[in-house]
Amino acid sequence: MARTVELRRHTDADGDILTVEGVRTAIEIGRRLERTYDVMISSGAHRATQTLACFLAGMGRTVAGGVIVNPGFRSRVEDRWFAAARQAAGRDLEAFRNVDPELVEMEAVVMGAALKEVLDSLPEGGCALVVGHSPTTEAAVLGMTGQMVQPIAKGAGVRVVEEGGRYRVELLD
Repeated sequence: MARTVELRRHTDADGDILTVEGVRTAIEIGRRLERTYDVMISSGAHRATQTLACFLAGMGRTVAGGVIVNPGFRSRVEDRWFAAARQAAGRDLEAFRNVDPELVEMEAVVMGAALKEVLDSLPEGGCALVVGHSPTTEAAVLGMTGQMVQPIAKGAGVRVVEEGGRYRVELLD
């Protein structure tokens, strides 16, 4: 049986607080979420936690494990990501890697370990929903699965499914 982690980027924000449109979008996404989640996890940023709260409002149901914060999904070197973004020729991890390969490698290890920890904590058939950021969500997937994913739009994401020690990555919209 599989274990699943869905990773989504927070919706539109102004600084660390969702905009009115970001709130509206997150509630609408919540209405479309049909899975039963064992736990919801925020990176700890207000915009990520607020997005999860809006998902729950839209879902209209409870999550047994509640909403927890896992700072392993939030970079401790955000300024370095911003500096790399200003120099990168694109928004994908490869563009960031061309500017600062050590940053991408280091963050993939840290974020990938956080993702693996969540997957390992789930029961067979379990599912978690993580809300974080881009490009660190992409780094988490790279760090755990070795797979590169395209930049994740606000509110969108990826699903990582572990089954029999193998990983499958699926895009979410």
